[in-house]
Amino acid sequence: MIRILLVDDEAPARDRLRRLLGELEGVEVVGEAGDGRAALAAIAEMEPDLLLLDIRMPGMDGMETAKHLATLPDPPRVIFTTAYGEHALEAFEAEAIDYLVKPVRKERLQQALQRLEKRTPAQMMEAARVEGPAHLTVKKHGRMELLPIDEILYFQADNKYVSAYLAEREELLEETLKQLEEMLGDRVIRIHRNALVTRSALVGMEKDREGVQHATLREIGRGPEISRRLVPEIRRLLKEID
Repeated sequence: MIRILLVDDEAPARDRLRRLLGELEGVEVVGEAGDGRAALAAIAEMEPDLLLLDIRMPGMDGMETAKHLATLPDPPRVIFTTAYGEHALEAFEAEAIDYLVKPVRKERLQQALQRLEKRTPAQMMEAARVEGPAHLTVKKHGRMELLPIDEILYFQADNKYVSAYLAEREELLEETLKQLEEMLGDRVIRIHRNALVTRSALVGMEKDREGVQHATLREIGRGPEISRRLVPEIRRLLKEID
């Protein structure tokens, strides 16, 4: 059972997290706090395993709270929650398990909690080094937002632009396909000179009426075209996945 302390200066945000956590197994909300100082006091009393910690709060904010946590002999782990993406780098430098952008969705919260269950702090740091980033950043409306890589199905280039395609939307990126391939390594598969698919999304391949092979992806079905020369390799990879 993961004992969780909710830390956010907005009561509706705490209520939403409590409701989402109530739908998950293996977790218990042991308390709430409206700012960093109250959180530190609650930690001493309640001994939580994990803080769901907002970053922007009056008084002692989430980053300062995390710095104080680092001085404890056996600190609880931290998942940051925030409506703003510009603190992502600081969050991961603070060795947070994850960084959730509000409004927090149940699926992303569950993914973050699974990381805590499966790995020790040392394993988390090693995984971050080996696996690469958990998010990409995108510019929207003059500010940076985080795009969870686990939710991306494929990347496709169109002239000078590269887009990341999720189940229900697409986002324009600044990275090139080559940069993404180098950054994400084995997490993506090259299927065409203008397309990468995420390994976790690839479930099959199918021909269109013209006999051209396309990747079949979870959630959306037919995806981008597979280059003819890469069809044998993709077929082999699919056998390995099965």
